[in-house]
Amino acid sequence: MRAIWHGTVLAESDDTVVVERNHYFPVDSLRREHFRDSDHHSTCPWKGLASYYDVVVDDAVNANAAWYYPQPKEAAKEIRARVAFWKGVEVTA
Repeated sequence: MRAIWHGTVLAESDDTVVVERNHYFPVDSLRREHFRDSDHHSTCPWKGLASYYDVVVDDAVNANAAWYYPQPKEAAKEIRARVAFWKGVEVTA
């Protein structure tokens, strides 16, 4: 699987975990130069507290376009150390 935005591959892995139709990529598959920490957080009742990254390609910024659960609840333990995407990031095989 690949996560692509603005023609740039952000992450690539054959080991994603699908939860609620979202592919969660292993954190070590990220091309870190395209990510910066965001202050944004949200809460899922069964997964826990989510943190976000802004996606950056050249001068373009896609705020909060990637999310992860630093300490997911037990029901979501399979997404620990994994990142998912939205907001126009294309995830393809």
